[in-house]
Parts: sequence; structure tokens; C-alpha cells
Amino acid sequence: MRPLPVGEHGLLIELDSAEEVGALHAELLRRAADGTLPPVGEIVPAARTVFLDGLADPRGLIAELATWDVPPRPADDRPAVEIPVRYDGPDLADVAALWDTTPEEVVRRHSGTTFHVAFCGFAPGFGYLTGLPEPLHVPRRGTPRTKVPVGSVALAGPYTGVYPRSSPGGWQLIGTTDAVLWDPRREPAALLTPGTRVRFVPLETAR
Repeated sequence: MRPLPVGEHGLLIELDSAEEVGALHAELLRRAADGTLPPVGEIVPAARTVFLDGLADPRGLIAELATWDVPPRPADDRPAVEIPVRYDGPDLADVAALWDTTPEEVVRRHSGTTFHVAFCGFAPGFGYLTGLPEPLHVPRRGTPRTKVPVGSVALAGPYTGVYPRSSPGGWQLIGTTDAVLWDPRREPAALLTPGTRVRFVPLETAR
């Protein structure tokens, strides 16, 4: 862990991998729930960092972190959030070619994977989901689209994501869902939050 003070009340902790981020995020939440973490306003994981804001004494926590033995992220026994998907994306055949397989096998592998929300960003409700093994990681499109439809299920690098609203984007689109990823009238507003398990459930592919 490489902790860096940010302003008067923030602390940015750099780590070497997404697995380490997930483990530290889980440990911070556990200690916050147990009352053994100093009061903190927000705990925000990202790809290789965890940010804590609202600390009264960030440097004091730096000294404490040096004594921590952070265990691997514990198994999550909560039910996975299920997202129904029509695997009808315009890039499904391209992903199949990258995986050296058929579109049907892409559907089987993707829907057979249990994902975890590593962190959120880009747009309200957009979760970066990990779970696909490295051989199934795919590059972004060479030319991004100027408009990706809301509900698009997409792949890029190690991540799967669902576009909560229409926006430009360069991810590979493999399907669509009617699930509402962000609703400010809901509590919590985001369907997917860091640490959540997610399964994609295939619907009949639109023709």
C-alpha cells in the first residue's frame, strides 16, 4: 500500500492490482462497520486505488495502515444481482472472433460467469465488472461510437459494463438490457455498487 495525503481530510491509497483494491475496500468497510476505523465520510475504490475522504487525521491513519494485515476479499454470500440480457449487440460476432469461438459460445461463457463490481465511474450507475479470465479480455473498438444506446452490455479490457444512459463509447457491444442502472428515486440510486456480485441472464436473442 502506498498512502498519499490529499488535502486536509483525504487519503489516496495506491495498490498494485484490482484484487488488492477489492481486499482493502472490503477490510475498510469491515472496520468501519466494527467501529475500528476512524470516522470517514466516503470510501471510494477505483482500478488501482482506494480514496478515503472526510478523515480528521489522514496521517494518523497512514501510520495505522502500516500495521494492517489485509486478508483476501472474503466470499460474498449475498444473492447476485441478476440482469436479463438480449445478446443482440452489434459487436457480438467481433467478440466471438476475438475469442476464436461462436457467438453462441460467447453468450454461454459470459452468462456463465459471476462478476463483481470492482468500482463505479464514467457515468452515474456505471459499474466496472470483473470476472472474465484474461484470455477473454478484449480491446476497445478502434473507432468509438458517437452514441451508445442506454442499456448496452459491453466489454473492454478486463471489464464488463452496462451503459446506464446513452453516451459516446468505445466498448464492444454484445447485448442490451432493460434493467434500470440508475434511478435517483431509488435507495440506493445505483443498482450496482462496489463489491456486488452480478450474473447476466440471457433472454431470447432478438432477430
